[in-house]
Amino acid sequence: KQGMVEEQQQQLLDFEEEMRIWQQEWDAFNQQASANAQKTEVEKTRIQHLESHIARYGKRLEQVTAEIEAHKSEPMEAEMLKMAEELGVVEEQSGRLDEEVSFAVEQINGLRQQQRQQNQKIETSRSEIRQLESRKISLEALQSAALGNDNEAAIQWLSKENINNNKRLAQQVKVNSGWEKALETVLGDHLEAVVASDLDKLAGSLAGLASGKVLIVDQACDGATANPDTLYGKVQGADALAELLSKVKVATDLSQALSIRGQLADDESVITPEGLWMGASWLRVSRQEENAAGVIEREAELGQINQDLDEKTAIFDELQAVKEQLAEKLKQQEQDWQTKQAQLAGVNRQYTELRTKVGSQQAKLEQTKTRMERLQKEAQEFALQIQEDEQALSKSRQLIEQMVDAMASDTDKREQLTAEREAKRQELKNKRIAAREAKESEHQLALRVSSLQAEVNSTRSGFERVNNQIGDLTARKVELDNRLNLEQDPTEELQIELEAALEKRLSVEDELKQARNRLSEVDEAMRSFERQRHEAEQQAQGVRSRLEKLRMDWQEATTKQNTQAETLLEAKQDPRDILKELVESASEADWLSEIEQITGKIQRLGAINLAAIDEHKVQEERKVYLDSQNEDLTDALETLESAIRKIDHETRTRFKETFDKVNKGVQELFPKVFGGGHAYLELTGDNLLDTGVSIMARPPGKRNSTIHLLSGGEKALTAISLVFSIFQLNPAPFCMLDEVDAPLDDANVGRYANLVKEMSEQVQFIAITHNKISMEMAHTLLGVTMSEPGVSRVVSVDVEEATALAAS
Repeated sequence: KQGMVEEQQQQLLDFEEEMRIWQQEWDAFNQQASANAQKTEVEKTRIQHLESHIARYGKRLEQVTAEIEAHKSEPMEAEMLKMAEELGVVEEQSGRLDEEVSFAVEQINGLRQQQRQQNQKIETSRSEIRQLESRKISLEALQSAALGNDNEAAIQWLSKENINNNKRLAQQVKVNSGWEKALETVLGDHLEAVVASDLDKLAGSLAGLASGKVLIVDQACDGATANPDTLYGKVQGADALAELLSKVKVATDLSQALSIRGQLADDESVITPEGLWMGASWLRVSRQEENAAGVIEREAELGQINQDLDEKTAIFDELQAVKEQLAEKLKQQEQDWQTKQAQLAGVNRQYTELRTKVGSQQAKLEQTKTRMERLQKEAQEFALQIQEDEQALSKSRQLIEQMVDAMASDTDKREQLTAEREAKRQELKNKRIAAREAKESEHQLALRVSSLQAEVNSTRSGFERVNNQIGDLTARKVELDNRLNLEQDPTEELQIELEAALEKRLSVEDELKQARNRLSEVDEAMRSFERQRHEAEQQAQGVRSRLEKLRMDWQEATTKQNTQAETLLEAKQDPRDILKELVESASEADWLSEIEQITGKIQRLGAINLAAIDEHKVQEERKVYLDSQNEDLTDALETLESAIRKIDHETRTRFKETFDKVNKGVQELFPKVFGGGHAYLELTGDNLLDTGVSIMARPPGKRNSTIHLLSGGEKALTAISLVFSIFQLNPAPFCMLDEVDAPLDDANVGRYANLVKEMSEQVQFIAITHNKISMEMAHTLLGVTMSEPGVSRVVSVDVEEATALAAS
């Protein structure tokens, strides 16, 4: 059987080798057939590609031909001539409007110049008015103090009598020029007297004047006849003091006064204009400090200041009216200029559009010509490409016909080889099945042999084991036989012993049952005793707790007794005496409650401080020191607040002056930088200490409502006008401009350069720029060049010297 299996295995290997050789031939055929099919597909794809190319090129050729025909029919040259004529008309309108705008700008500049001059006049007038008002305020303050208005008690009494607003004598009298000092010397405190009527009534209410002094003169008093040789003849409005002034003679100088002095009566005196006052037996001289005016002179100066203020205010109002007229006229002129500027912008925009259209049309015409040439060349290329593609298409179609014939022969051969392959596969399958069956049969036989061999071995082992058992049993049998022969049968004795053991077992079981019953009874009795013991222990625990509580109470009472005895001993009190004083209704709880109340009061009082008196003295001294420090701090705070008020006042004044100057500079520079328009500064708040400043700018031709509507160049020019205005206020020795002209066009760069050139007369400018126009206005040029790689060198050029050298 094993030789037959090996023969079948060898036949299977031979047939598999034959199948491998046949598979190689089949793979070679499939590769050739696949190559022919692939070439066919490639040629089909190429044909499709060529056909799509031919169709696309043909369509593009039609489009190019149609476009060439369309370009030939456009009348572009006639349209260009028409646009050129319109461009000339618009250019003429632009020139005329440009002249009108320039004339309007000149008029606006003239009006602005007049407005600036008017503003200067207004500022001068305002400054004069402020000086007069300041002088008036200071004089009024001095006059008020001189007339006793700082006497609060007297002022309150005068207000109560409704005569506080009455004129003072110094405000009522008029004195001839030169005799003011003489009148002040004679009258003295009488000058601050209140002019009133009904002195009797006022005298009756003098009880309400608690302090201070009040001087009142009767306004209804009839004066004496004015003698020109007396001081009364030099004064008007002092009838109430006629008796005093009529007895004071006047002298032009000291020598005349001395000559008159010998003729004076006891109640007469003589006085000079310088205030030298003498009587028959006395002499009084009063010298004022330098530049200090008297009450009369001050009152006269106040009157003159009021008159000057009225005149200056009238002039200021007239200047303001003229300013408003100029502003209205300037506004009208700016509106006209803006209208013309808008018209000019519209014409320029139209001119730009027409010029753009002409340029576009010309470029379009040139592009059309170029396009025509390119289209014609493209049409020729398309025709040539279509011809080449048609030739390639013809070759591909011939080649695909050859491939189709080859594929047909390959199909027949493929069918023949496929049938042969199926037959060989079936034969190979049969041979493999036969080989597998033979191998399985061989495997089954091998398994059967192994099983039989195992059974033989197992049988042999069992046989040996049985032989061993037989020997052991035989030996045992011999041994038992020997024992039976030697002994009697023990069955009867064993039976008797068994019955006796059974009886004994029954009796033992009864005893065990009785013992168990007795054990149950004992357990029940023990449980009962245990419960009794537990109850007794609980009772004993209760007794022990009460006993312990009583012992603790006794100890506490003993401690209290000892404490009370010690306390009574320390207080030197006898308990028997205390018991006699106790009331019958006294109880420990009441006394404990009272003790707790007293203890609470003591605790609220706090600990006893034995050093409180010394601490009180120390704290009192500290309070005195702190009060003095507080007074010093209060005085310092008042001084500081006064300084702050002065600083705030000075800050407001200087900020307002600076703001006005900068605003004026912005209003002047902005039109100069932009060639028109207007700008001004505006405060964002009412408080000058924390207000902000915003700049309102309107370039010519724009009505912007936000800064975002300004271009970058317009923002730069606005910033330049503001910075230069601030720079004019407090110029530095030099100013550095770092590419300020970068966002500006040539026209604005020219204005910027002119402004810098104008300001360079007072300030030296250092400008960093790449703009040629800005370089042209410079006096000296400094540049950095690299004459050698990695080596920088500064080059300096004096423009004036370079110009002179070029001219020579």
